[in-house]
Amino acid sequence: MAAKVDIYTKFGCGYCSRAKSLLDKKGVDYNEYDITMGGEKRDEMQERAPTARTVPQIFIGDSHVGGSDELAALEREGKLDAMLEG
Repeated sequence: MAAKVDIYTKFGCGYCSRAKSLLDKKGVDYNEYDITMGGEKRDEMQERAPTARTVPQIFIGDSHVGGSDELAALEREGKLDAMLEG
């Protein structure tokens, strides 16, 4: 069973687009939360990742991956597929 993937994004964010593109390329279903205007999803992101101040913020299962660069690093290291499989 595939792990649940959540990604918090903002409108016009290039890093967000890069992260989503990698997930799309891998055929991953993910929940995207646009926090451009703030609101409860932004608060939720801050609760889940208290030190995070930028987007995207990516969560795979219960693990906080970080942003686009961290996601790409997991892919380069060959660790992303195992995380996505749960």
